[in-house]
Amino acid sequence: MFKNKYLCKFIALLITVITSATLASAAQAQAWKPSKTVELVVGSAPGGSPDVMARVVQNIFQNTGLVASSAVVNKPGAANTIGWAYLNQHTGDAHYIATISPALIGNKLMGTSPLTYTHFTPLNILAREFVVLSVKADSPIKTLADLTARMKKDPQSLSWAFATARGNHNHIVMSMYLKSIGVDPAKVKTVIYPGGGPALTAMLGGHVDVYVASPRSMFPLQKEGRARILGISAAERQTGALAELPTLKEQGSNAVFYTWRGFMGPKGMKAPEIAYWDATFEKLAKSPEWRKDTEQQFWNPSYLLSAAFTKQLEVEYEQTRVILADLGLAK
Repeated sequence: MFKNKYLCKFIALLITVITSATLASAAQAQAWKPSKTVELVVGSAPGGSPDVMARVVQNIFQNTGLVASSAVVNKPGAANTIGWAYLNQHTGDAHYIATISPALIGNKLMGTSPLTYTHFTPLNILAREFVVLSVKADSPIKTLADLTARMKKDPQSLSWAFATARGNHNHIVMSMYLKSIGVDPAKVKTVIYPGGGPALTAMLGGHVDVYVASPRSMFPLQKEGRARILGISAAERQTGALAELPTLKEQGSNAVFYTWRGFMGPKGMKAPEIAYWDATFEKLAKSPEWRKDTEQQFWNPSYLLSAAFTKQLEVEYEQTRVILADLGLAK
C-alpha cells in the first residue's frame, strides 16, 4: 500500500511534467512571428502585376499592423528566376516570401529554369487575373476582327509584347488566340519585357503594336482614351467595370485562360511558420482594405492557403504541361 501511494504520486507528477512540457512546446510552436523585417521578393521590375501585388500586400501589412516590418525587394531578370533563386538562398527562413505565379511551372516545363514549386514552400493564392489584348487608341486595328484579318494576311506585319517570361499566362493567351486563327505563334514578331512598366511604355510609345497584359494595366488607359482593349480571356463577360469588355471567346477565339497570384516561402519552413503566414494572409484576404484593393486592381479575389494550394499546384503542373506541349512551348 505504501509503495502504491508513492507510485501514484510519482505517476501523477510525471504526467504533470509531461503535460506542462507539451503545452509549453505547443505554445512556443504557435507563437512564431517575424523577428526582423520581412522581405517580399518580386522577380520582375517595378510596375508589373507581381510588383503591384507585393506593394498592395505590403501596404496592408503596414497600415493594419498585420506584419510589423516589411519591404518589397525587386530582383528582376531571367523570367523571374533571379528573384526565385534569391529566395532559394534563404532556406528555412520565413522572413523571406516571394510572389508566385504559373510562370514558376512554365519556366520549368520549358527548360528555362531548374526551379519549380517543389523547391519552395507554397503559401497561398490570393487572386485570379485575366489577360487582355490591347493596342494604342490611334492604332488602325479597331477590333479583334481587324487584328485577325491582319495577322492572317501577314503574321510578321505586327509586333507583339508582353512581360515577363516566355510561356507565362500572357504568352499562353497570345498563343491560344493565334493558333485559333490559324497562325503559328512562333512566326510572330514578339518582344518580351522584364516588367509590365517597360512593356506598357513601349506600347504607348508606338514601339510595339499589340500588348498582352492584365486588365489592371490597360482598362484605366482605355478609359483615358489612350488604349483600346480588343478582348479579354475570360470564359464569359465579367461583372462590374469590366462588363463592357468583349471576351475573346464571344468573338470566335477559344482563348480562355487566367493567371493566379500569391506568395511562397523558401523550402524548409517549419509548421509554426507556415501556420503564421496562413493566419496572416487569411486575415488580409478577409480585410476591407484587401476587398477595396482587389476591386481597384480588377483582380478576382479567390484565396487558397498553403495545404490546399500545394495540392492545386500538383494538378496545375500537369494541366500546364499539356497546354504548353500543345502550343509547342514545352521541352
